[in-house]
Amino acid sequence: MRANNMLGVLFSNVHDEKIRELTEKRAMGSVPFGGRYRLIDFPLSNMVNSGINKVGVITKNNYQSLMDHLGSGKAWDLSRKREGLFILPPFGDASSIPNSRLEYLASIHRFLENSREEYVVLSDCDMIFNMDYSQVLAYHLEKEADITVVYHFGKIPAGSGDPTVYTIAPDGRVLDMLVSPNMEGDCNHGLSILVMKRELLMSMVGDCVSRNMFNFKRDFLQRNVKNYRIYGYEFEGTVLTMCSMNAYFEANMTLMLPKVRAELFNPDRPIYTKVRDDMPARYGLGAVVSNSIIADGCVVEGTVENCVLFRGVKVEKGAHLENCVVMQDAVIGANCRMNYVVVDKDVQIKEDRSLMGFQSYPVYISKGAVI
Repeated sequence: MRANNMLGVLFSNVHDEKIRELTEKRAMGSVPFGGRYRLIDFPLSNMVNSGINKVGVITKNNYQSLMDHLGSGKAWDLSRKREGLFILPPFGDASSIPNSRLEYLASIHRFLENSREEYVVLSDCDMIFNMDYSQVLAYHLEKEADITVVYHFGKIPAGSGDPTVYTIAPDGRVLDMLVSPNMEGDCNHGLSILVMKRELLMSMVGDCVSRNMFNFKRDFLQRNVKNYRIYGYEFEGTVLTMCSMNAYFEANMTLMLPKVRAELFNPDRPIYTKVRDDMPARYGLGAVVSNSIIADGCVVEGTVENCVLFRGVKVEKGAHLENCVVMQDAVIGANCRMNYVVVDKDVQIKEDRSLMGFQSYPVYISKGAVI
């Protein structure tokens, strides 16, 4: 079975409500992360590294930033005469804009129908991990499964909304599925990744729509646990879930750990992103930088500790930043004091300002603001 016999489908707007501050002007998939990436870079790179050469990105609204980032898909080697990257915006009038995964899938029926790949991989953009989907397909074929879901054993991330928990038999088959359970401790919680045959996907989506059932987890999966051979594939690597502003902040801070960076940025399975040619980061004579991620194009003349600075950030003399995430092209004025702050793109903070948040509640400065 060829690895590229899979079709990739990404939901870029699902979970937008979880980080409303960051998704007000952009889709979840285009939320910046880790100094130079967007959240969609991780599942999209996973697909490309797994041999998938056709990917459809489903969008709903606020997708200008996403389209600007993805472009023709050249950074992921998806700019091709045939197959490649497909942006799938909503079709029809405002009243028909889809609001659930099943409605999204129903709206791209023609895209699915015209594709030639036998299998489909569905994935959201709110989780960060490095996975080989071809191994999931191999497991799917070995078990002769109708549907294979990917899960992770551990605690359910706080604030994850409507998590799924699976009861897995010794042979890997899903015996039961709970949606939004009140559960503490370790369990098999789903990662919103699913592998199945394209024809079966279209058939099941059509069945749900004809019965006016539009809840993907309850109507598509949970209702069919006994009707189809559903198997679970355990992913044991690092998973970072963006389910709140605090979770987003902590995920960026987690990148300071060498073990996490080694798992997420495996040189054998690189994470691709839009290229921005810029000068290397420049440090002034009085600059002090420790335990931080500094992207190219930054100019640092102050003190930076435990921070993530995106491309083109400028930190002027006397400024002191601790535990901050500062996005692209922001300017931090002289003698500023900042701790536990998330600064969006193109923000300008004037000199002598002081901003203080807390680890469990970082302060957020919206895109383009002047303080």
